[in-house]
Amino acid sequence: VQLQASGGGLVQPGDSLRLSCAVSGHTLDGYGIAWFRQAPGKEREGVAYASIHIGRKFYASSVKGRFTVSRDNARNTAYLQMNSLQRDDTAVYYCATTPRSLILSSWSSVDSYTDWGQGTLVTVSS
Repeated sequence: VQLQASGGGLVQPGDSLRLSCAVSGHTLDGYGIAWFRQAPGKEREGVAYASIHIGRKFYASSVKGRFTVSRDNARNTAYLQMNSLQRDDTAVYYCATTPRSLILSSWSSVDSYTDWGQGTLVTVSS
């Protein structure tokens, strides 16, 4: 199983960016997918999660209303649309998948996921 995250870059505060996570080795259908991020000197934190059942999504409070997670099972790809980016959003962003159906108390735990991408760097700076 391979997850390839892409789309990171250098943007200014207020800009938008869309990250992609291409999954190979298994079909995305049947897996929950999440985005995490890790800033220098900080622990990896959950940003957004889309369940196996498309209707269930969870977000970190710091990104709610600005970020949107989506998935295209036909393309085996997930996305993270990030709007109104802030300097605090600067981090390496990772995608991860899980065969489990997670709930509010478990989606943001790194231990809930079995496969991880390599990360893509997002830098928000003026």
